[in-house]
Amino acid sequence: MESKPNEYCGRTEDQSVRTLLPQLLFAVRNVFRHRARSAATLAAISFGVASLILAGGFIQDIFKQLGEAIIHSQTGHIQITQEGYAEGKNRAPERYLIKNPRELKSAIQQLTPQIEGASSRLTFSGTLNNGRRDLGIIGEGVEPDSENKLGTHLSFVEGRALRDSDGDQIVVGHGVAKALGLGLGDHVTLLATLPQGAVNTLDFEVVGIFQSFSKEFDARAVRIPLSSAQTLMDTTDAHILVISLTNTEATAQIADALRKEYAKKGYSVTAWNELSDFYEKTVELYDRQFGVLRLIILVMVLLSVANSVNMTVFERTREFGTMLAIGDTKGTVFRLILIENLCLGLLGSLVGMLAGMAAALAISSIGIPMPPPPNSNIGYIAQIQLEPSSIATAGTIGFFACVLAAIIPALRASRLDIGEALRSGI
Repeated sequence: MESKPNEYCGRTEDQSVRTLLPQLLFAVRNVFRHRARSAATLAAISFGVASLILAGGFIQDIFKQLGEAIIHSQTGHIQITQEGYAEGKNRAPERYLIKNPRELKSAIQQLTPQIEGASSRLTFSGTLNNGRRDLGIIGEGVEPDSENKLGTHLSFVEGRALRDSDGDQIVVGHGVAKALGLGLGDHVTLLATLPQGAVNTLDFEVVGIFQSFSKEFDARAVRIPLSSAQTLMDTTDAHILVISLTNTEATAQIADALRKEYAKKGYSVTAWNELSDFYEKTVELYDRQFGVLRLIILVMVLLSVANSVNMTVFERTREFGTMLAIGDTKGTVFRLILIENLCLGLLGSLVGMLAGMAAALAISSIGIPMPPPPNSNIGYIAQIQLEPSSIATAGTIGFFACVLAAIIPALRASRLDIGEALRSGI
């Protein structure tokens, strides 16, 4: 196939393109001169970049929704405990009580407007009895109204949440209710052993059955008002101060500030992601999977672009032979091909980023119904998160994939034998 007339051909070495701007203008003209091949290359780059944006945004949405579910059903954004509580809570939790939790809560809420609220929790383990059988449970005494503001991802399949006015009411996890055959209005007895060896019991009425994202949590968890828990455990203190923030992204900053303020006073400050081993392992798993996906897409783009560039070089062999014959250097040919692919890479990445963002917005407006994750009972609606860093990374990968794919064909074209190149296609 003969190439179209090229006004670059016929120039002497002194007249050839020596500076970047003329080379760039000439390369752009070549890109639009070979429209079909350029369109194929642009399609490959754009598809790869858009795929990276969509896949990355989907993974980021999983992280975000899982994190928010953990925060707003179990941990809160930050927890403050006595130093050593995490290691000793199962052996001797009575040694790690926060004295005067109300005073500490009041002081913390005044630190920064980013702290939306704080509530005290008293944890305990015991046995729940419905008159027919027993079940070992993990209980929490909570401040109902504060917890209700925080626990937006704690859904009640039956009944209602606790209220500050409640005294002998209890809410139980879905797994607990199923194991004991509990329903609304049923009465249960909660037994707990005190550190001194005595056994305390209190009677409660079931007013709610809840589900969180964690099936394991629902299978053992019950919640009662903090005042009832303190009566049950014969104390006026609490184990945990749960802090909620106006913005999850500020967690690390606020946690660091609280550590500087309270670590020297014997308190331990822990962010929500450090409290959830499940979240950390999930992030690690999906990061690895997305890394493999990113590599696969990169290889696909490289192969597609390399094939397109090789076809271009093959069809333009006589053109490059003519350039070499009239005195252009091998470096000039190499730079010309490379600059052409720089233009294609830049244009393809921009088109891919725009297409990826448009597709992400369209998908997010509809939503993707997702089944319950592992160890969960509740499905969710997935979306595509658009983060500037992820979009820029996808565009950069597409751009450099195009450039890298052009290096070997450009080197081959620059080393053509002039005689064989001029006879090509005859």
